[in-house]
This record gives sequence, structure tokens and C-alpha cells, in this order.
Amino acid sequence: MTGYAVCADVGSTFTKVAVVELVDGAVVGAAVRPTTVGSDVLHGLDAAVAAATAGVRGAARSPWYVCSSAGGGLRLAVVGYERLVTARAGEQVGLSAGARVVHVGAGPLDGTGLAELRAAAPDVVLLVGGTDGGDGEVLLHNATRLAGARWRVPVVVAGNVDVRPAVVEVLARRGVPVTVAENVLPRIGVLAPRSARAAIRDVFLRHVIGGKRLSRGGRFARLVRAATPEAVLTGVELLADHLAGDLVVVDVGGATTDVYSVLTPDERDGGPARAVAGMLWRARTVEGDLGMRWSAPGVVRAAAAERMLSADESRALETAAVARAEDPGFVATDPVEWAVDRRIAQLAATVALRRHARGAAAGDGGGRDLRDVRLIIGSGGVLRHAGPGEAATVLDAVLADHGGGWALPRAATPVVDDQYVLAAAGLLADREPVAAVSLLRRHLVGTVPARD
Repeated sequence: MTGYAVCADVGSTFTKVAVVELVDGAVVGAAVRPTTVGSDVLHGLDAAVAAATAGVRGAARSPWYVCSSAGGGLRLAVVGYERLVTARAGEQVGLSAGARVVHVGAGPLDGTGLAELRAAAPDVVLLVGGTDGGDGEVLLHNATRLAGARWRVPVVVAGNVDVRPAVVEVLARRGVPVTVAENVLPRIGVLAPRSARAAIRDVFLRHVIGGKRLSRGGRFARLVRAATPEAVLTGVELLADHLAGDLVVVDVGGATTDVYSVLTPDERDGGPARAVAGMLWRARTVEGDLGMRWSAPGVVRAAAAERMLSADESRALETAAVARAEDPGFVATDPVEWAVDRRIAQLAATVALRRHARGAAAGDGGGRDLRDVRLIIGSGGVLRHAGPGEAATVLDAVLADHGGGWALPRAATPVVDDQYVLAAAGLLADREPVAAVSLLRRHLVGTVPARD
């Protein structure tokens, strides 16, 4: 008997569902419906699942695998010991856990720092600081300040193991929800994300999904298995393992443009910050000012700052971008508006890749060497709904960005994830790993040969 899995991504704007046949990884049903954040997200999810499973015998009774970024996804604040070391390490780990990092603080928390932390309105705080056996004073001080401030947002503690019991006791005694993880930076130059990533996922599922009041009752919270960006990164990692090579994903959304990359560890590009804070060879960056709708004006500003636009084009695009930001539900319906969307997508993807490859700050050693990337995957509604030739122009622009100050991939194959399979594969990776790999092979790998 054929088995199926219903894989759903409940996004901030749209809910996407793919029905996956588990034997050979084929997508046998798919649907997209608006995410019903204004009422109950289950209304949109149930409608999308019903549409995707219609006509696929037995699929309606299949298990559901759901990820979500509805309600703004997972907002994470990082509080560390030193900005270029533990705070930077914590930020990398938070991004890999599927969070949008909305605040990074370093050093002893004072009144100003606490006010800035509150203003960022995080869903979770990642409290880090000190290598194991190193300085623990700042970590304990920051925990004490949070406890004294009647902090109620969940805290994940992933710092110096020597003071961890005292830190947890201080927080728990004052009623702060606290979860313990292993140190994200146990030794200088060693970045250990796995435990903190799992802890952030656990807090997201236990506290954030229910706390956003996206649905009445507990059914939605029980269905969700991961934040959408974490599911996508898991799918990207699985695909890289199958290809045994470097790859990049550019996901152009309405509010942000996310870049995921998986690189083969080697000795390249060992800048000073990387040597101290370590590096994630499987990483994600989020550009909150680059998007197709809410953040469209930011795309034009960023592209102008990068000297990618003439004055005339900048003015024309600025007008179109403002209109899109004022009406996030706008859908292009004619060739002229499609051309504008395509140009905004080209600029968003190119600027996001520049930032990802160059690093957060010039000279910090945090850039990524993408020369050996074998596969570049485009994602996001603007690419999925475009014609094959139109979507290709967005990725072609990225691969032809010779003025960006980063080394381009030398032999990358461009592909569009038009069936939402990266998130689906990430959701299936633990329980249906064979189906997940088959799904990626069938729909994304194409002519790219796997290496021995």
C-alpha cells in the first residue's frame, strides 16, 4: 500500500502544502491558500490540506508534518559576554535554529541594555557568555539583571558550564522560564550549535507557537514541528549531504530575504573573528530590509547604496516599492508589474548574497567562500510563480554579480524550488529520511551529479 505524508508550511502570508509519496519522493498533490492569521490559522491550513489531498486516495488520512513562520516567526535576542566572540557565536546559532535575530547585546546588562532588549520584543532570549572554565561573572550578572527585572520571556542558557547551575537557579527562583543547553562556545574557536539549536526549537514549540495566539485550542501547537527556516535549513543540509558538495539557497520573501549555505570545511578564509568565535559551515543569514512587499523600499535603498541602480531606475523603482509596501497583498497581473517584481527580486537576491558572502562587517572574518558552490537554489513566491525563463533571470543576476566584492561560484547550476520541497524534506528528515532524500533528488538535483 502506498504511503503519503502531508507537509505544510504555514507562512506569514500563505500556507503551502505538498503531499509526498513516501516510496519515491514524488509530490502528488499541492495547494496554496492564504494564511488566516486574522481568525485562526487552522482555517487556512485545513483548507490547503483539503485541496492538496483531493483526488489522492488515502492521502487525507496521512500524517501531517507542519512548520510555521506565521505571526512573525521566531524572534530571538542574544545576550553575550563580548560582541565579537560569544555574542557573535550566539547570533550564528540563533539563525541556524530558524530565528530572526532582533537584538544582539554584549557585556554586563545595564538599564539602557535592558530597555533595548525589551524594545526588541523577542520571543526567546539566548543567554551566552564565557568559554567553559573561563569568565562567568558577566553571564551570572546578566541572569541576575533579567531576574530582577521580572523578565517573563523564555530564556535559553547556553554559556559557561561552571556557572550554569547558579544562573539557572537565579532565573528559576524569580519565575523566569528557563531551558538549559550546552555552551555554544565551549572553547575558543569551537562553535557547538546543536544543543542550543534543539533547545530553541523546544522553546519555540512549547511557548512561542501557543503564545502568539494563532489558533484557539492546542491542535495547531501539537501539529507544528519546527520553525519554517529551521525546516528549510535541515532540508538544505540533507541535500548537501546527498550532493557531497557546497550549495546555496536564496529565499526571497515578502518581508525578508534569507540565504542558506552549506560549505565543505577546510582552511580557507580564516579571519581573526572566525578563529576566535568559530564558524558554522552550515549557516543562514536573514536580511530584514530586503523583501518583495513589506520591505520593498529597503531593497531599492540597499541596491542604490551598492551602486547597482542608475538615478532614473532608482526613482522609478522607489515609487513601485512604496506602493507594494503599502499593499502587501498586491499581486502582479500584467507584464509591466511582473517586470518590476522580477527586478526587485534580482536586487534583493543579489544584495543578500553579497552580504552573506562578504560577512556582516568588513574585515571581521565572517564572510563565506562560495566559489565551490555546485547548486544555487531560488525560493520564494516570486520565483515559484514566475515562468521558468523569468525565474532563471533572477538567479542569473546573482551568478553574474562581478561588482559585488565577493568571489562568484565557479560552476553552479541554478534551480528553482517550485514545489516547496526544501521545507518538506526538512520536516521528513528525522522520521522518513529515505523519502526526504528521494524528494530532493527527484525535484531539485536534476542533472547535478552526486559525488562519490
